[in-house]
Amino acid sequence: MNAGGARLVKCPGCGGSSRYAPDNPWRPFCSERCKNHDFGAWASESYRVPDRPGADVETPAPQPTPDD
Repeated sequence: MNAGGARLVKCPGCGGSSRYAPDNPWRPFCSERCKNHDFGAWASESYRVPDRPGADVETPAPQPTPDD
């Protein structure tokens, strides 16, 4: 760890060094530019969280059988 409890981590945007500390408002990114670029990729759906196949299909509830 560096002085003041800050860590240097790899910026997910550009791969450069980023100061991971409360005084970096863009953490874990190194800059506002990298943070906005990443946000734009999510907003334009360039990134997606994979979905399980068939997750949108609802299974119908079992129907009660009539008692005769």
